[in-house]
Amino acid sequence: MAKSPELFPDMTKLMSEFDMTKLTDQFQNFMQQYKLPGVDMDALMAGQRKNMEALTNANRVAFEGVQAVARRQSEILKETMEEATKAVESVSKSGSPPEAAAKQAEVAKDAFERALSNMRELAEMVAKSQEEAGTTINTRITQSLEEFKGLVLKLKQ
Repeated sequence: MAKSPELFPDMTKLMSEFDMTKLTDQFQNFMQQYKLPGVDMDALMAGQRKNMEALTNANRVAFEGVQAVARRQSEILKETMEEATKAVESVSKSGSPPEAAAKQAEVAKDAFERALSNMRELAEMVAKSQEEAGTTINTRITQSLEEFKGLVLKLKQ
């Protein structure tokens, strides 16, 4: 029987094989073919290298955030299974049916509160990762626009 293709690629492998320097060098070689009068190609290439570095850093932060969320989800699942086992034991040891029902209600309430807390924690982790990645990109965009402005002003002279 043929092996089915992987649904999700190994992102760790993809990220480790990604060589930003090689990509930037290829772009620089491509752009140097076009000698434009008055354009500082070295400055332009330096700016593009910084753009690629910022993008790489933002991707790294986002990827690390995804990994952290996945680890925490795994921990939550383990904790939930352990708590469910304890809850079943606790309810089964309850005396009368009214006591068992009261215990079930208490366990359900605790589980619901924990679930909300866990969802909030995961949402905060995702938001923090997104904010860090976004800040990296936004900072570089601002810097890049300033660099572009400087290049354009040099052309006017």
